[in-house]
Amino acid sequence: MAYDEGLAERIRDRLSAHHGVTEKRMFGGIAFLHSGNMAVGVTGDDLMVRVGPDNTEAALARPGTRLFDMTGRPMRGWILVAGTALTEDDTLAQWINDGYAFAGTLPPK
Repeated sequence: MAYDEGLAERIRDRLSAHHGVTEKRMFGGIAFLHSGNMAVGVTGDDLMVRVGPDNTEAALARPGTRLFDMTGRPMRGWILVAGTALTEDDTLAQWINDGYAFAGTLPPK
């Protein structure tokens, strides 16, 4: 499955100033990792965000979101945000910041 290169480039632009960010192909798309832990990614036209189990319900209350589910078993702590909900740069930036902040709470890999 191809992923939205434009969305990936917008994420790269936002994360370029952050130290310790790497990219890795995964889930049929591309992931952006903070110290080896996935923060955000792009799969198809959607943004995948690692928000953590404690933040899942609040994240799902925001527009355009659903649980990340690639195997038939939803993963708490991971959500997808529809690409159509990411037209505003401020909205995308908030999601990127959320994912980056959560990944920063995890031990480096």
